[in-house]
Parts: sequence; structure tokens; C-alpha cells
Amino acid sequence: MPEPSVPRVYGWREVLLVGGAIVAIVLGISLVTTVMPDGARWFVFQSPVAIVVIAVGTVVVLASLLRRPRPQ
Repeated sequence: MPEPSVPRVYGWREVLLVGGAIVAIVLGISLVTTVMPDGARWFVFQSPVAIVVIAVGTVVVLASLLRRPRPQ
């Protein structure tokens, strides 16, 4: 008889790694926007491009979570 699969439990290590990666990405994006020319910086901050990027990123993450097989 096969053993039932046990769902993966994430610990503090995984949470801290993901949190650190997100902070590094945000700081990297902040650094890139500070060295952009004025026209490009204006486009990023005054147009809805940031909102579109956040919305698309959220949809991609949620879609990837929904496509994962559920533990039995």
C-alpha cells in the first residue's frame, strides 16, 4: 500500500530566503530608477506602467499556484 503524500511545510529558512529575495529585487529596481534619464523616470512614475507590472505579476503568481497539483 503506497504511503500518502505529505504536503510540504515551509519553515523560517524558506520564508526568510523569499523575503530577502523580494527585498533585493525591490532595492534593485529602486536603484535602476534612480539612474534612469529624466524622461524614462517620468514615464515610470507618471504613467500606469508600475500598476500594470504589479497586476500582471500578481496574475502570473496566482495562475502558477492554481496550476500546481494538489496533494492527495
